[in-house]
Amino acid sequence: MILALTALAGGLGGIARFLVDTAVNRHNRWSLPLGTFVVNATACLFLGLLTGYALGHPTWDEIYAVLGVGLLGGYSTFSTASAEAMRLLHVGRWRAALVHSGGMLIVSVATAALGLGLGNALQ
Repeated sequence: MILALTALAGGLGGIARFLVDTAVNRHNRWSLPLGTFVVNATACLFLGLLTGYALGHPTWDEIYAVLGVGLLGGYSTFSTASAEAMRLLHVGRWRAALVHSGGMLIVSVATAALGLGLGNALQ
């Protein structure tokens, strides 16, 4: 049952990623793929929050699998971010690729740490 729920949550996460990415990029005036940036930063925040909370609740293993691995795994998209960085490099925009990938790494780690701290505080 957990496997089916995790797969369903992964599909829902993919739909959420598409909707957020599309909404952000529709209003994006920059030449960087901002939608992927927003998706990955929010995924790290939510996964940190979930992890911080779940660490204090060992009975949450199955819920963590469904929400963390399924929903947020389907929502986050670091493979797309890597492909976007390579696309920027391919067209000679190495500064944009560096800003995109380096900025995403820094923001994602920071939002994951923030979420973890908030999740621990909710225990």
